[in-house]
Amino acid sequence: MTETTPSTEPPRRDSVSAMRADFINPFITSTIRVISTMSSLQPVAQRPRLKQDLRVYADVTGLIGLMGEGVEGTLAISFEAPCILRVVSNMLGAEVKTLNHQIEDAVGELTNMISGAARADLEARGYSFRLAVPSVITRTGQRFATTLRSPVVQVPFQTDFGALFVEAGLNPTAS
Repeated sequence: MTETTPSTEPPRRDSVSAMRADFINPFITSTIRVISTMSSLQPVAQRPRLKQDLRVYADVTGLIGLMGEGVEGTLAISFEAPCILRVVSNMLGAEVKTLNHQIEDAVGELTNMISGAARADLEARGYSFRLAVPSVITRTGQRFATTLRSPVVQVPFQTDFGALFVEAGLNPTAS
């Protein structure tokens, strides 16, 4: 998505749609920075798209809730198995060949790191969010529970070892 001029005021409920690029760009930047720093892989963002359902289609997904003044949301970071196996292998300096609790722990930690870095960027842009504790889903096609009523933006990333996806959605809330 194209970069927008940051707002100096927190988003109002009627401005949630207008801030979609302003909201998703910090997650794109944070994903690239965290994955490349932690694993030496260089994820390349593909064209964002609106996701039509709430199913996860990759092998391992980290989910985290976002709560802020006037908005609530969900962030999901999903990895295809070959991608997360390479990410974690590079992080640990030892080959990891199967999806296991070590992988789940790493996905939870990566989700924390990406959401935390994005949160810092969003706060610098005038948005304030609290983050929930991440959870991890390890089955493809599973639907995740959310109260989102608005569309979810999905940003696919490619690496030399497969794909990962960042999905984010926001809803206005009564404040």
